[in-house]
Amino acid sequence: MMVRAWARLTIMEVKLYLREPVAAFFTFAFAPMMLVIFGAIYGNRPTPLFGGRGMVDVSVPAYLGMIIATVGLISVPIGTAARREAKVLRRFQATPLPPAVYLSAQMAMYVGVTMLGGIALVLVGRLLFGMRFEGNPLAVVVGFILGTIAFLGLGLAVGSLAPTARVAQAVGMILAFPMMAMGGVWMPLEILPESIRRISAWLPLTHVVTLMRGLWAGGSLGSHLGDLAFLIVTGVVGGLLAARFFRWE
Repeated sequence: MMVRAWARLTIMEVKLYLREPVAAFFTFAFAPMMLVIFGAIYGNRPTPLFGGRGMVDVSVPAYLGMIIATVGLISVPIGTAARREAKVLRRFQATPLPPAVYLSAQMAMYVGVTMLGGIALVLVGRLLFGMRFEGNPLAVVVGFILGTIAFLGLGLAVGSLAPTARVAQAVGMILAFPMMAMGGVWMPLEILPESIRRISAWLPLTHVVTLMRGLWAGGSLGSHLGDLAFLIVTGVVGGLLAARFFRWE
């Protein structure tokens, strides 16, 4: 009975998410659009700078990090704060379902839509630019889900601390866009100045991008233990902050 209620709630959450045009755009259209623009400009010819790979080959795994960051730091905080403002969370709290069922359905929904956004990006890269993939699909999925959960923890923390949806949106964008600029999303890390790379080493998104690019090129999870540990710590810290400050109303 509880599992059926959880499944129905998760499906409902996905439908509600897809009805939000801004959230749907950043999840499913923004990264593919950026890939089409820069792919058309630079092409995907192999270059020694990227270890014999093309611009699209290194951009697709990096843009997976963009999808993770936009969902985690923009969609999650705004959605959490907006529902609290609209008293939706209070109504959920009053239902017979345990709070854990609602929260886990939310997490499952965000992981699911993030993965769908990633699939859309990969299809664009493959169909339009002949993107190369040399990795283990299972390892890539594990790394992607770990990065997503880490950023969902951060997003829930922001949404729990922000008093309003507008504040949550502002804080999320302040965190997300500089992280994209310095974390190897908009420009490959190889092109960034050394001073920026030293700062970016402390940004969670850098470790998502490094992990995804490494796994995409054939690396193993074991060769990225530092990135994995950083993301696990990020997720735990974000989750603890969210648990401490989460408010139903």
